[in-house]
Amino acid sequence: MADNKKNEFEDKLLDHTYDGIQEYDNPMPRWWLLTFAGTVIFSVIYMFNVGPVGNGKGRIADYEADMAAYAAAHPAPTGGDMSADQLLAIAKDKEQLEEGKETYTAYCASCHAPDGGGLIGPNLADAYWIHGGAITDIYKTVTNGVLEKGMPPWGKTLKPEQLSAVVAYVSTLQGTTPANPKAPQGNPVTQ
Repeated sequence: MADNKKNEFEDKLLDHTYDGIQEYDNPMPRWWLLTFAGTVIFSVIYMFNVGPVGNGKGRIADYEADMAAYAAAHPAPTGGDMSADQLLAIAKDKEQLEEGKETYTAYCASCHAPDGGGLIGPNLADAYWIHGGAITDIYKTVTNGVLEKGMPPWGKTLKPEQLSAVVAYVSTLQGTTPANPKAPQGNPVTQ
């Protein structure tokens, strides 16, 4: 009986030895092999986004639908729309104009100079405007930004009150004389 047991174990030993240690030839359990095969099959189906596996049109279509629903439910803040009359009324209010000047100094002066003469950004004191010089045009430009020229959309950063106040302040810079003005850019605008 002892010889029988010895032969059984010797049959399972592999022929090679590493550092004096011999290995048994133990196959993987069948349940493990079936689980592995199932995950490989599932990964192929998942990779090709096979249509209605389960419910729905597929994971990519579900993701795009979820993103569209989220964007519709959570629109990016743009500061709302303001009429020219509302913005001109703010330009006459000294408190809001002072708030606009503070916002301008904090966010705009680094590109347009503290006096509006222009540094990286254009001169805001002359009669030439790249994107329109009407107060509503200025509001749209500040709100939506001009990414191709490096101006961020401030409507996503500033509060609506700050946005309207800074636009009102910028409108008061037109016609002033900056210390070191940048050359005119854009088209002349008369108001």
